Amino acid sequence: MSNLNILIVEGNLKEENDSFSEAGIQTHTESLKESLKYFSNEFNFDVFNPSSDELDDKIKSKLSNYSGLIWGGSSLNIYNDTPEIRKQIEFMKECQKKVKNILAICWGMQVAVTAAGGVVKKAYNSNIGIANKIQINDVGCTFPIYENKQKQFNSPAFNFDEVVTLPNNATCLASNEVNKIQGLYFEINGNKIWGLQYHPEITYEKMIRLIEFRKEKLIENRKVFKDETEVQSHISTIQNEISVSDKYQRMLELKNWINIIK
Repeated sequence: MSNLNILIVEGNLKEENDSFSEAGIQTHTESLKESLKYFSNEFNFDVFNPSSDELDDKIKSKLSNYSGLIWGGSSLNIYNDTPEIRKQIEFMKECQKKVKNILAICWGMQVAVTAAGGVVKKAYNSNIGIANKIQINDVGCTFPIYENKQKQFNSPAFNFDEVVTLPNNATCLASNEVNKIQGLYFEINGNKIWGLQYHPEITYEKMIRLIEFRKEKLIENRKVFKDETEVQSHISTIQNEISVSDKYQRMLELKNWINIIK
């Protein structure tokens, strides 16, 4: 498992990452690097942010040389159609032409689906810090991304949007009561796209920090909590999950994806 060249695509805007850093919270790129290094240190990482970095021919020409690409989470909503979001969709289209193996996580999955002709909309319900009872379906159990994964599991997750229409030839691999599409797979231009709506690369501790960081918005704007008492009660639920969660099992999709691209 040596010399794997990995491109990490940062989905958050620079301003959001700056606010994370000021609050002492890891960016999603930092979380990805740390989690991948749990399984191996033999990676060469490049990082690209389509919303703020200039896409030039040098970057385009390197895409086919990567062993794999991981596209992480973001606070953006795909249907808002801003210039920054359009840049991400266009870059995903380039990646889907040239990168053989793409792991698209949460926002990354939503961008991948949109770029391939699927549809993402605002969800009726949300996973705030945790997704409960994700069920791998019978088809999903046969896919290598879920090798040795418990058939039903909880996972760190944070999303207000969901995939409602799959791209052509895509397969749903996992679901829960909140989101019908928690895991998916499709091929486009001969390249493999693995999508996860949840976050195997992010710890529950970071999810709690994000809830605290976004507390006012979650109460006043998103209205997912009535008041701070409800916030603290939900945090307690996640803290209980930490005490029973197995780190290796929580991140197993990352290990399996590494095995896929070796």
